[in-house]
Amino acid sequence: MPAHHSARGRRTAERKGDVRERAILDTCEELLAHKGYDAMTVGDVAKGAGITRGALYFYFGSKQEVVTALVARTVEQLWERSRVTAETDEPRQAISAALRRTVELWNEHGLVMRTAIDLSLTVPEIGELWNHTADLFIAAITTVLERAGIQAGTAPHQASAMARALCWMIERTFYHASQESREKLQEASETCEHIWLTSAGLKG
Repeated sequence: MPAHHSARGRRTAERKGDVRERAILDTCEELLAHKGYDAMTVGDVAKGAGITRGALYFYFGSKQEVVTALVARTVEQLWERSRVTAETDEPRQAISAALRRTVELWNEHGLVMRTAIDLSLTVPEIGELWNHTADLFIAAITTVLERAGIQAGTAPHQASAMARALCWMIERTFYHASQESREKLQEASETCEHIWLTSAGLKG
């Protein structure tokens, strides 16, 4: 019987920990919107999450670690929503679905994505996360291009190189559009879709 209570207690503690970690990350995202990365402090995050600074340090060692975890959560959502790109047989549908989901994520978490891009060159963990995510998208875009008839390979006119250029073009386009409005994000999506379709030989 005591062992049963102990196991139940551990499960409860784990669930509580998950709730607290989610509260910390949610608060961090709110503070990015209201204060920005440079101005917000660990104390701000702890207060917003309803815990002490000491309790926050049980989960994360610094503000940078909190933001890194928030970026990780966001890019995981981005990839989960968009990986159907590589699984959809019809290239036009794949392209449309990928960009639709990209717009959704930038609408919901654009500030986190911009912060990730801004910090990717100075915070190695965030840079690694962002580059890994880009590699996943490059692979998915490559698959779509090859299904559309673009030759496999890394030469400038071949699928892999074209996919890399498309991926970083999409990132830059959405980054700048997200600083303006939702309407600009939609325009960015349409622009990227046009370029991607043209690159795949599917326009017209």
